[in-house]
Amino acid sequence: MADAIKVLLVDDHQVVRRGLRTFLEVQDDIEVVGEAADGAEGVARAEELRPDVVLMDVKMPGMDGVEALRRLRGLDNPARVLIVTSFTEQRTVVPALRAGAAGYVYKDVDPDALAGAIRSVHAGHILLQPEVAGALLSQEETNSGGGRAGSLTEREREVLGLIADGRSNREIARALVLSEKTVKTHVSNILMKLDLADRTQAALWAVRHGAAD
Repeated sequence: MADAIKVLLVDDHQVVRRGLRTFLEVQDDIEVVGEAADGAEGVARAEELRPDVVLMDVKMPGMDGVEALRRLRGLDNPARVLIVTSFTEQRTVVPALRAGAAGYVYKDVDPDALAGAIRSVHAGHILLQPEVAGALLSQEETNSGGGRAGSLTEREREVLGLIADGRSNREIARALVLSEKTVKTHVSNILMKLDLADRTQAALWAVRHGAAD
């Protein structure tokens, strides 16, 4: 399973971790490489195991999922984080997405849909329910508005459009024949100019303001 998607499970309920593992172990292209019972342990295990995708609960004792996401982002850990939650309130899910999560699914998700979600975020896509996307768009519009679009260069607009397509920095570099370092600089400039926190907000901004195909 050298090419399998490596997954770390982070949830304070052992029965949930066991259920998720059971779902995933029948998938030929997904390998569960470890488990953690809270956010702090999840961050430590993610640094140790370097998984491709982390399935993370939001509400956990001690360090919760949102803080764990912030720690992972601060450590520049490359894992894509998929929130697995039983909470449907926007006030619970939106902070996790703004902290860097690639999307979320509910704990009663169909096993095939869960596997599909893991493959999707691993490929660089963002998974958002319409109501949560709407909430993020509303907040983004209030904070940034469309007037800053004119500050983007033509190349930054191209990069932004590819971010909205769910492309990784490596994929953007290949598409535009640039180095990954140059793409990373463009992404940083885009976030700074548009006053956005992360790629999720950038993708939503692009869709809202017509910068995506």
